[in-house]
Amino acid sequence: MCGNTCYYIYVDAILAQNHKYFQCIRNRKAFGLLLLFMLSGVQVMTQDLTEEQKKLLEQSQETHEFQAETGRLMDILINSLYTQKEIFLRELISNAADALDKIRFLSVKNPEILGDKTELAIRIEINTEEKTVSVTDSGIGMSKNDLISNLGTIAKSGTTQFIEAIKGGNVNLIGQFGVGFYSCFLAGQKVTVASKNTDDDQYIWESQAAHSFAVSKDPRGNTLGRDAVEFAEESTIKELIKKYSEFINFPIYLKVTREISKQVEEEPEQQQDQQENTDDDEVKDTNKKATKTIKEKVSEWVQINENKAIWLRPKEEISDDDYKKFYKVLSKNSGEDPFNWVHFKAEGEVEFTSLIYIPKRAPSDMFDNYYGKQTTSLKLYVRRVLISEEFEDILPRYLSFVKGVIDSDELPLNVNRETLQQLKMLKVISRKIVKKILELFQDAASYDDEDEEDTEEEQQRLKDEKRKKKIDEYNEFWKEYGKNIKLGVIEDSSNRQKLAELTRWYSSKNATELTSFDDYIERAKPGQDSIYYLAGENKEQLLSSPIIQGLLKKGYEVLLLEDPVDEFTFQHLNEYKQKKLTNVGKGDFKQPEDNDEQRKKQKALKKVFQPLTDWWRKLLSENVDSVIISQRLIDDPIIVVSSESGYSANMERISKAQAYSSKAGSQQFGKKIVEINPNHQAIQELLQRVKDDPDQETEEMAKVLYEAALVNSGYSIPNPEKFASRFYKLFNSALGIDRDAPVKEFEVEIEEEPEASSEPPQSDDGTKWEKVNTDDAKWETVSNDKRDDL
Repeated sequence: MCGNTCYYIYVDAILAQNHKYFQCIRNRKAFGLLLLFMLSGVQVMTQDLTEEQKKLLEQSQETHEFQAETGRLMDILINSLYTQKEIFLRELISNAADALDKIRFLSVKNPEILGDKTELAIRIEINTEEKTVSVTDSGIGMSKNDLISNLGTIAKSGTTQFIEAIKGGNVNLIGQFGVGFYSCFLAGQKVTVASKNTDDDQYIWESQAAHSFAVSKDPRGNTLGRDAVEFAEESTIKELIKKYSEFINFPIYLKVTREISKQVEEEPEQQQDQQENTDDDEVKDTNKKATKTIKEKVSEWVQINENKAIWLRPKEEISDDDYKKFYKVLSKNSGEDPFNWVHFKAEGEVEFTSLIYIPKRAPSDMFDNYYGKQTTSLKLYVRRVLISEEFEDILPRYLSFVKGVIDSDELPLNVNRETLQQLKMLKVISRKIVKKILELFQDAASYDDEDEEDTEEEQQRLKDEKRKKKIDEYNEFWKEYGKNIKLGVIEDSSNRQKLAELTRWYSSKNATELTSFDDYIERAKPGQDSIYYLAGENKEQLLSSPIIQGLLKKGYEVLLLEDPVDEFTFQHLNEYKQKKLTNVGKGDFKQPEDNDEQRKKQKALKKVFQPLTDWWRKLLSENVDSVIISQRLIDDPIIVVSSESGYSANMERISKAQAYSSKAGSQQFGKKIVEINPNHQAIQELLQRVKDDPDQETEEMAKVLYEAALVNSGYSIPNPEKFASRFYKLFNSALGIDRDAPVKEFEVEIEEEPEASSEPPQSDDGTKWEKVNTDDAKWETVSNDKRDDL
């Protein structure tokens, strides 16, 4: 049991047609909420009662209403429900918009309800000195009973009642929970509401968020709290209107104050003083009155939400210029058009309208905190009111650069209207939006070969021009967002193949122009079942790598990966359209045209060179797993590659460059495979030396050759100082010097310099030069005439 006190509650479950058993935790003063836990399969204790006992139990029951500490409830509502104080303005504007929507709907049948105020608008006025904000609308208004009923009852929504009363009516209202109004206590200690309904006099509702409120015809005033004075600034209110309510149906006016210069007549006393100070001889214009410039503050109403919700209009009515103008409003960027956009309406499980833009340029800080808190540039609206612009799950991380809006009339919101009630809905929205974005990318990446009504030659020319333009445009897109697409291949398994179609790579066919997987496959040799690639620091280094020379000589194309993220991308992709992605820098590589004759030759070569391969593997056993006969070398004697499960040279380089990289040594990256070229004379000479009993110099040669191959294959040398020492010894031997010859100090004969002469220097013609101290010299300026004489 629960302990000292235990409560049992029995609730009829309509769907299950049986009783569910709830057990509550022990009642303690520290708990502000009652926690209920549902336990399945527990026997209800009343089943042990007889029918007579049950009837007696029912007759003796007393019914009581739940009690609530109103002040505590208001405190929770105000300080715990909302995450940001600024939400209060959004809620008040939304309430005002609902009031305007209600009166507009009712005025269709009864135009007289509008009276002489036909303008439907919201006006906001700020008094910085008194620290007040006033929000006024020309909507339906509330009677005295409405003020008491709607504002005096927490969680009662007048809007919800209105919707129920006019079911089937064409009206689009925002409110639904009956708590949004109370968010104004986030910013104000005292809130006053003045309202007039056509059927009643004007009344004032006033409260300080305590236990009570007052309704009367007395003074109004919305006094802001001392910790929220920033909301009494015009700039703050203007920013919040644009952020949350820019696309409300009705105009929102803000009363702004500015200072102007004005010419006014001077006072008579000032004019008399000026006349007395004027010279009698001065000619005066007695008809001209003296004026002065003064500064004066003027107030005017300025509409803040001039931009309309363009996404609600049919696509057929919106021009490209309209889309581009709205993009600049949305992105706060007036200088550049978007790369492309898509405007669509989703139906089905979740209905929403969305307008998505792809910026032409990627944000400069896009990858600064890529794996930190995710932020997107997509704004979620419900009935044109901003709910959030920081939903982490609305888009995958690699599409964070996308800008746009999502608007729905039916999304289930939490009470604070800052988050959705059902994350499942968010996932459905995300899936549909990602699909549309990828379709937009695919359209940009594809080439349309539409038939032209021209001659064949002209038709082909037009096709080529159109194709080149499309390729150039997409290459610009790839330059900005290529890394995002690659990260999408890594992170988004459900769209991996679609994203792979969008990727572009450099190739050994043309290292200056990008190519796609589809173009590679189209150029592939008959029967080729792999897409070959090699990753490294740059294209030039990869093109000259000995690893791919054999493939290039036989006409095979190799993709060149120079971006650090490229090899990760290929590892997650594994294959593309039934073509295996093969890293030619790893494993025991077999040539594509491997036939019986070649296999027999390889087998024979393996037998001939086995003494060398066995000896060499044993010599390098600490770092090398095997030494084999290579099928990919042409001119080089040896290369080093990793095993299929080991780190490639590129991945090892990237791993070592990481700040968290382990210093454990080369063992963590796996042992290497050494491939030797049986056609190279150096390898043939080594084979002969091994057969003739290898000496120390042969071992040094083998080690130096291996270490040089490490560098040539893209790896780093584990012990550079040992490599240098071995190289110097072999260099000595090549020069005919003892390989271990000691370093001796080189003796040089020093010639004595002649003593300096005290006589001044003398030229060939006998003229002597004398040293002069310029500090004691007296200088005379020489005129141009004298200079000519000299």
